[in-house]
Amino acid sequence: MRVIRQLSELGEVPRATALSIGNFDGVHLAHQQLLKRVIESARAASALAAVITFEPHPARILRPERAPSLLTSTAHKTGLIEKLGIDLLIVLPFTEELARISPQDFVRTILVDGLHAVSVHVGPNFRFGHRQAGNAQVLDELGRRHGFRVEILPMLEVRGERVSSSHVRQLLTEGRVHVAARLLGRPYSTAGPIVQGLGVGSKKIVPTLNLAPIEELIPRDGVYITRTRLGEKAHESVSNVGHKPTVGEHRLTVESHLLNFAGEIDGAEMEVEYLYRLRDERKFPDTAALKAQIQKDVRRAQQYFQHRRAARKRPAADSMR
Repeated sequence: MRVIRQLSELGEVPRATALSIGNFDGVHLAHQQLLKRVIESARAASALAAVITFEPHPARILRPERAPSLLTSTAHKTGLIEKLGIDLLIVLPFTEELARISPQDFVRTILVDGLHAVSVHVGPNFRFGHRQAGNAQVLDELGRRHGFRVEILPMLEVRGERVSSSHVRQLLTEGRVHVAARLLGRPYSTAGPIVQGLGVGSKKIVPTLNLAPIEELIPRDGVYITRTRLGEKAHESVSNVGHKPTVGEHRLTVESHLLNFAGEIDGAEMEVEYLYRLRDERKFPDTAALKAQIQKDVRRAQQYFQHRRAARKRPAADSMR
């Protein structure tokens, strides 16, 4: 996948494009459905499958006091979009100047003159242009005028839950990570460098890996069953999100205890995938009481992973009958 940050980097577009436009924060199931339609349309028209997104998130420029915490960094979002099979990703810098462009000029200069769009695919709540004056219906009218097709996909629901970035954020702030995973099509995760902790855990409680502070949204404080990825390998783990009140109030941290692990840690980065929330973080009378509770958490996590492994084996065993 080719990634550019200005249309001028593109040079002469070798052929027409089928595309979508949006923030795509989280690249959840509705985004994935939308981008699969872009790819299908592009292949049918012998066109490039393209995506236009923005950095920073427009709300950070237009309404900084209300800007949401992001689900995915630009790098993470780029990787997820590439895995879907998109050919071209345009990450436009969102500036005050871009915010002032009218829907008509956005379509004419970027979609038509810049990218030779033959089809544009958006969701029902799509808005664009100065003061968000354009919506999906306006885009459809402009498409008819300029000769490209517009497809408006309906809102997607999974088990009665609306699939949207804002709803995923709400679920994560409530700690409902297992429901968020259904809407994302994968476990929610946070990633970054491994940093040195206070050393209290390894000496008095249990050894942990500590995630460096990140800008992306962290789920509600508490203890979670997780998978912690180090390089290409994923380790079963229990992770604490919080302020470690038993050993004194500290800044918000994410720390993971790897289950059934022995040896040296390979790599300087980690990714924590949140599978299920076990309990609230709370202050214990002493570190011995905290260690006893963590041992209970570990046993519950081990049972969880045992059930998952058994469930994965069951269909294969049934098919052999």
